[in-house]
Amino acid sequence: MKFIINRDQILAPLQQIVSVIEKRQTMLILSNVLLQIADNQLVITGSDTEIQIVCKLNLETEAESGDITVPARKFLDICRLLPTGAEIKFELHDDKVKLSSGRSRFSLSTLPAEHYPEFNESEFDYQFLLNAGKLKKGLDKTIFCMANQDVRYYLNGLMLQISNTRLKLVASDGHRLSIFEDDIGQSTGYEARIILPRKAVQELSRLLDDADAELNIQFSSNHIKIYYKDVVFSSKLIDAKFPDFGKVFNQAFMTPILIQKQLLRDALTRVAILTNEKFKGVTLDIANDLVKLSTHNPEHDEAEEELVIDFQGQPLSISFNSQYMLDAVTNLDSELAVITLASNASTCFIEEPEQPLFKFIVMPMRI
Repeated sequence: MKFIINRDQILAPLQQIVSVIEKRQTMLILSNVLLQIADNQLVITGSDTEIQIVCKLNLETEAESGDITVPARKFLDICRLLPTGAEIKFELHDDKVKLSSGRSRFSLSTLPAEHYPEFNESEFDYQFLLNAGKLKKGLDKTIFCMANQDVRYYLNGLMLQISNTRLKLVASDGHRLSIFEDDIGQSTGYEARIILPRKAVQELSRLLDDADAELNIQFSSNHIKIYYKDVVFSSKLIDAKFPDFGKVFNQAFMTPILIQKQLLRDALTRVAILTNEKFKGVTLDIANDLVKLSTHNPEHDEAEEELVIDFQGQPLSISFNSQYMLDAVTNLDSELAVITLASNASTCFIEEPEQPLFKFIVMPMRI
């Protein structure tokens, strides 16, 4: 096995692949990347058995076919620290890989390619095409609401729902929920729901760096595969049912409150300095075209700030986690934030004024 490749051609794909590989592995070979040469093409594979990324690179010079696995992070660090534009010569001698570039020489230990675990996938029942920028935006608008190591394991991920021509992404940690909904751009002719695991969502968001690219998405009840340029991203799915959040819309609401997004964001950021570090609670007292944000903590520090709003309803006082509010407001693209409270003060909606693609729901808290 022998090939020559430019450092700049291999670096970005290698970084994407290595990010999937866990630093501590139960199987030593999973710390390696699988390199395969065939038909003058280099195929690089990385996996943690739950997620797999495969990248195909065309080689400009004649290569000698073969396959081997090399330590992922060491290989990446060598490529990363070589000069921009450097040519890397890769040669396999027995159980060692020799890397040379300019006056640099490296020798890496290897493990046989036949020992690299196969990523078993089922037959894919569904398929659709989607703009990468659309999915990337949807992931970014919902990713921060996913739970982390919650016993309700279906919350440790993101729900993807297809309803013929509509795409919906939903994430929740039980205290807040974000919904992104957009048009797919074609008729799929089916309805389906799947839950992507937390790590898969994070890696996918990191991978999608070209908003104009087209994705070919295939999935079944337990696997998803996404073709993106020269990369194939695969992941197992969470086998569970996502909670029905639809009933949160079927209730009476108070008059919506319109407020300048930047003013609210700045005020929340300042007031949050003195919140209780554990609960981060901030109280909103709304009355007479004013909203007063206030907080205190166990050290008896206090903060309050007033903002002018357009509000005609009954006065009310309600408390929220300041970080949840900040996450929602920061993700709005419009200059105005629309805050709508349920009549029984059990739920708060935060969204944009016109045709919002993104809705954020946060539950109030007791202080």
